[in-house]
Amino acid sequence: MTESNIKFKTVLVSAYAVNPYHGSEDGMGWNFINQIARFNKVIAITRENTRPHIEKYMKENPSVHYTNINFVYYDLPYWMRFWKKGGRGALLYYYMWQYFLPAFVKRQKLEFDIVHNLNFHNDWTPSRLWVLRKPFVWGPIGHHSKIPKDYILHVYGYRQYFTEQLKWMTKKYFWQVDPLLRQTVNHADTVLAMNSSVAKVLQIPEAKVVRMPSVSTEAPGEKLPHISNGKFTILSAGRFVPLKGFDITIKSFARFRSQLPVVQQDKVELVLVGDGPYKEQLVKLTEELYIQKQVRFIKWLDREDYKQLYANSHVFLFPSHEGAGMVVAETLSYGLPVVCFNNDGPGEFVDDTCGITVPYNRYDTSISKFAEALNAIYTDPVYFNKLSEGALEAFKNRFDWNLKGEHLRNVYNEVASRAV
Repeated sequence: MTESNIKFKTVLVSAYAVNPYHGSEDGMGWNFINQIARFNKVIAITRENTRPHIEKYMKENPSVHYTNINFVYYDLPYWMRFWKKGGRGALLYYYMWQYFLPAFVKRQKLEFDIVHNLNFHNDWTPSRLWVLRKPFVWGPIGHHSKIPKDYILHVYGYRQYFTEQLKWMTKKYFWQVDPLLRQTVNHADTVLAMNSSVAKVLQIPEAKVVRMPSVSTEAPGEKLPHISNGKFTILSAGRFVPLKGFDITIKSFARFRSQLPVVQQDKVELVLVGDGPYKEQLVKLTEELYIQKQVRFIKWLDREDYKQLYANSHVFLFPSHEGAGMVVAETLSYGLPVVCFNNDGPGEFVDDTCGITVPYNRYDTSISKFAEALNAIYTDPVYFNKLSEGALEAFKNRFDWNLKGEHLRNVYNEVASRAV
């Protein structure tokens, strides 16, 4: 059956996190739904607390595709979620939310042709959409490798190390024992994998796997950044938790700055965008390294403010251990070279045409390598311009949301044709 004669009425999408004003999973959920709506009708099931943001954005930013989207808001009854406060218990609640979702769908008597579990995109929480007996797409699913021991101990101590160990053991339990996760893998017609390690960890047959990083963004239409006589700005963004590697960011910047001539040391700055439980510890680290005047902490910004910040920055330093790195695509769209670990996440999106990847070494060695990478970009304008142009090219070829929408259409066509 050819693509032209396959017609879909509706794709039912489970999207726990949707917020058009945010980045990360929330922004990814919103953009995926809109891309699906370019070619299909969508029933998007999400949480009630997303309603105000979605309705406000749709009113302020009309689109012809909105007529193809029907948002359905679903939460468990209060007696099943009274214990959930903010981020506390979020993953347990998500597990329960997904478990009871098919029953909710059946009660609503919704009609659809394909089911797609969109987010959360972690690799250890199952989906039960397969019980609805429609072609089932799962993902994008991400995976990140275990954070090396000395990367935790150097800054966060044994308490955090044991916390990370407990998290890892919990994930291994689900990968190896949880029958619901195994059923999800077995019943999925297609698994969208964010990186190359997903299939191996979850033991997914390669025939089911489609590589599709969740990272994408809209073209900003901005000029290339350039090194001027003003500040050379190194940018990083994310939640202030050990997974994101902000301690490495700060120490690498400090080492890079210390190796510059004294007259240039005040011409470089580090901007950290985000918030989280380890902010005070990171602020203290800048004071211990005597760089507090060169480091700016900025809380989360709206998308428009982010765009201005990206346009005024020069390099994105992102030594995160995660398996996604959704800010990487947006960074590349502004022509910012990316410096990151050569890992299963951002390291799979960045090559030597658009940035520099650093292999895992001993903790202090990695910091030196990141500092060397920053110095190479700062001291060589020709090299900087080459990477900057390469960043824009990488975005156009791999991370434009319109390309993602076309890719999704092809995935749906394929799973539907196999079901006929």
